[in-house]
Amino acid sequence: MKITTRFWISLIFSLPMLVEMILKPWGFMLPGGHWTMLALTTVVMALSARPFAQSAWASFKKHHSNMDTLVAIGTATAYFYSIYAMITGQAVFFESAAFVTTFVLLGQVFEEKMRNNASEAVEKLVNLQAKEAEVLRDGKYVKVPLSEVAVGDQIRVRPGEKIAVDGVIESGSSTIDESMVTGESMPVTKKVGDHVIGSTINNTGTFVFKASKVGNDTMLAQIVELVKKAQNSHAPIQNLTDRVSDIFVPVVLILAIATFLVWYVFLGATLAHALIFAVSVVVIACPCALGLATPTALMVGTGRGAKMGILIKNGEVLEKVNEVKTIIFDKTGTVTNGTPEVTDVVGDRDQVLRVAASLEQSSEHPLATAITKAAQKADIAPATVTNFTAVEGKGVKAQLNGKTALVGNEKLLDDLAIDEQWQDAMMDLQKAAKTVVVVALDNRVIGLIAIQDAPKPTSKAAIAELKTQGLQPVMLTGDNHVVAKAIARQVGIDTVIAEVLPRDKAERVKNFQKAGKVAFVGDGINDAPALSTADVGIAMGSGTDIAIESGGIVLVKNDLRDVAKALELSRKTFNRIKLNLFWAFIYNVLGIPVAAGVFYLAGIILSPELAGLAMAFSSLSVVTSSVLLNRAKIAPKSATA
Repeated sequence: MKITTRFWISLIFSLPMLVEMILKPWGFMLPGGHWTMLALTTVVMALSARPFAQSAWASFKKHHSNMDTLVAIGTATAYFYSIYAMITGQAVFFESAAFVTTFVLLGQVFEEKMRNNASEAVEKLVNLQAKEAEVLRDGKYVKVPLSEVAVGDQIRVRPGEKIAVDGVIESGSSTIDESMVTGESMPVTKKVGDHVIGSTINNTGTFVFKASKVGNDTMLAQIVELVKKAQNSHAPIQNLTDRVSDIFVPVVLILAIATFLVWYVFLGATLAHALIFAVSVVVIACPCALGLATPTALMVGTGRGAKMGILIKNGEVLEKVNEVKTIIFDKTGTVTNGTPEVTDVVGDRDQVLRVAASLEQSSEHPLATAITKAAQKADIAPATVTNFTAVEGKGVKAQLNGKTALVGNEKLLDDLAIDEQWQDAMMDLQKAAKTVVVVALDNRVIGLIAIQDAPKPTSKAAIAELKTQGLQPVMLTGDNHVVAKAIARQVGIDTVIAEVLPRDKAERVKNFQKAGKVAFVGDGINDAPALSTADVGIAMGSGTDIAIESGGIVLVKNDLRDVAKALELSRKTFNRIKLNLFWAFIYNVLGIPVAAGVFYLAGIILSPELAGLAMAFSSLSVVTSSVLLNRAKIAPKSATA
């Protein structure tokens, strides 16, 4: 039975007893008296309160106790004592058992509503999905249901329509509103070769794209799945809550028994009054708020992150972020645009580009792509090579027209004869923050190719924001020292570790971990080992392959400024969890003495039904505290640098 149904049953059958309580001073009594109260309360106990008893019994059989244990014992005590009192002609308090059940369920209804609101952002994304697509079939574009769209289909999108699935534009161009997925309010210009995201909205132009991901493989589906997993994950701090509950419940039961004995045996109170104090202790101490402190904050924090284009994969990340002192950045594609271009060719331009393009034509490395694009632009066709081999850490080697051709970084110079003019030219290019590719034939340098991957416009502002948060930024890259330091100077990074092979990045991360927790920011593919090794891995969004990222945090927008936002959101979420736990615990500590009748002589008492109401509102206050995370100020976007 649903919690809301249980609540309404309990409320409806409790209301007649509430009316009697209010009107009793004026002589109103329920028809049937105690027998009617017994019947009403029995319905509440059988239908609404039974799950509490079942949960408590299941925990007892495993030698544990939980929050339901206190509710079950409190309501059962009030109910069965009232039956005994009715038979023996004493005062009954059936209403306490009914009202406690009603108020506890009221708290759970609030909790369920807040949980639904917390995950509403994710569900809205699901509802935004297009229902159909205009697909090319037998030479004509026809509308088909989304379920019939397959990878490889050509899909036409007109202005104002939703993009059905993920894909790559093959013809046409447009501006697209991607805010529902990335959180970026400004439309993004898309042209041939650019990726488009399913469920985003086409603004201006008509274009045709080829479907690359459908169904559960789309970016939207992956984001929804990641956020749901995060909201259901278990933060390590929650272990504390579980341990507290395991000890807290038996302690409360002992206190309730002690309260009863003190009042009944030593202070001479009636059996009914002593029992009321004992039941009040049991009810007020129910640590429901403790149990809500972690999961509600986690749900709200991860849900808000999803709306901002920041995917927090699990609760464990939140705790580690608070202890991070050093944040390490990969260079290419993270600090820089990741799309290097050839800026200079030293030597015979045609010959140098032809040799380099011939060796690099099969490579997918960004520098190789830049070289082949430059050759294509100059109408230089690459030649066929043989005996192609990779020279680890240096470059590639092959036979070209009977000669040994070499293309690689400056480490190749250790094996080559090089004139002073080449060395001077290389230094000048590197000082300009350009990566230099050496091209050689038969162990003699014939030219240099300068390639530059400029910093992203937002990188400088992002690094500055992280410094204000007290973090030490470090650049870790495979590029040479001169280029790496030049890029670092431009964006404000003081510590640079260059010429590091991909397989060695994880070891460098481990070295920094000796001094404290480390976050690593990379593209999530080449940097997977380093992302996994770091205490907090932050992966920049790469195309639509969100789910395969190795980081604990994924930045969908690929904007470095979101690193600061992600860290601040994580910290505020974790701090809210700690705040919730503190107030929930303090509430129980302060409430128990009042319920036990310590302030009875001052006229301050707490009946079981009021204790149940107070407990319900303590749960509501914790959930409300978590929901207020939606209004917490997260680092605003810095000015573009």
